[in-house]
Amino acid sequence: MRVSRRVINGLSRREFLIMTSLAATGLAVGCATNPVTGKSQFMIMDEKQEIAVDRQQSPHQFSSDYGSTQDRTLQRYVEITGKRLAGNTHRGQMPYNFHCVNANYVNAYAFPGGSIACTRGILLELDNEAELAALLGHELGHVNARHTAEIMSKAQLANMAVGGLTILTSVAVGSGAGNLAGQLGQLGSGALLATYSRDNERQADDLGMVYMTRSGYGPQGMVGLMEMLNSMNRKHAGVADLLFATHPMSSERYQTSVNQATNDYRQYSGQPLYRERYMDNTAGLRKIKGAIKKMQDGEEAMGKEQFSQAEGLFKQALDEAPNDYAGLLLMAKCQLVQKKDSEAERFADQAKQVYPDEAQAYHISGIAKIRNKNYDAAYEDFSIYERRLPGNPNTTFFQGLSLEGGEKIEPAARAYDAYLQQVRQGKQAQYAYQRLKEWGYIR
Repeated sequence: MRVSRRVINGLSRREFLIMTSLAATGLAVGCATNPVTGKSQFMIMDEKQEIAVDRQQSPHQFSSDYGSTQDRTLQRYVEITGKRLAGNTHRGQMPYNFHCVNANYVNAYAFPGGSIACTRGILLELDNEAELAALLGHELGHVNARHTAEIMSKAQLANMAVGGLTILTSVAVGSGAGNLAGQLGQLGSGALLATYSRDNERQADDLGMVYMTRSGYGPQGMVGLMEMLNSMNRKHAGVADLLFATHPMSSERYQTSVNQATNDYRQYSGQPLYRERYMDNTAGLRKIKGAIKKMQDGEEAMGKEQFSQAEGLFKQALDEAPNDYAGLLLMAKCQLVQKKDSEAERFADQAKQVYPDEAQAYHISGIAKIRNKNYDAAYEDFSIYERRLPGNPNTTFFQGLSLEGGEKIEPAARAYDAYLQQVRQGKQAQYAYQRLKEWGYIR
């Protein structure tokens, strides 16, 4: 029998050949010492590159998740809890930052340079601060064990900037709203997130337990977190689809946490869980729990293309939380997909007023304005989006479309050419190429 793939030091033969060719072109490749285990780890990124990639990509994912919460009490609480843990990690020198993002789905994630986010959806599922510490500790585990950097290294993506919004790994997007956002030219939720192996998850769990107990929390916090996740996994909760696509769950992880809390970390069992403090700091979030549940149901209906039902659910959510940024944008997207463009523009413009510093509303508003033939205003929206969140090539395409609609052919051609410098495939690239050809810029 002929073996088509051989493994060389943990790499497939194909990966080995690619890496040696990269070395020939001058890209440094090789192994590094894992800061957690002390063992050799395949790596073509150094720490500076990890931080650079993080700074380029994490803002796009945060915006895809409707930005950091405007609840200052909650945001500050997540930051303080995260920084308390970060001081007890293996890589305390990393520029950690912690966010609660406005997404409704259940998840938490980390970028390689230390940017960590948890969604408001998952915070509603937690019961105390120790469970939050376990959640953030797990994500810190991924950063400290350099899991994302290792994934990127093996995928030969370490030297690619976000100018093309490179997707690190293929992720099944669980949110219907995320899929719709992608169709509208905006990044879908989860597009930039790494998918971890079960071994990665086990190690991150172990590190999370270390970091949280070192930081003064009782190990039952990890047990509570795993119990909640295991229960959602068994119920196949749709709001957690992306979580389990990127963070594989099993009953083994829950049982391991029980065993560790009972045995290995028994001496820490008297440390507090801080339930009352958690409840105090999440009070504002829990006040709109009903609205968030309706948004979750609305996003599920969107994924099933049940747009009329989704619209009704988003309306109910906005009746309860009329100035909710995510709710306003979800309604705007729902209106767009139903071709109710004037209503879409109205909701997107309201979202801009509610959260003027966040970028996504300008993108959605710009699309609605193009459809409403309000081309100059659309161009201004996309220009503001670019200033708020530079690096998305789709912005350049839609600027070109706005200019074309306003019959400003020469600047439109420049925008399409700039877009094609970054993106060569897909319907938008085909459209831009065809326009340049029709206008005589390509022969």
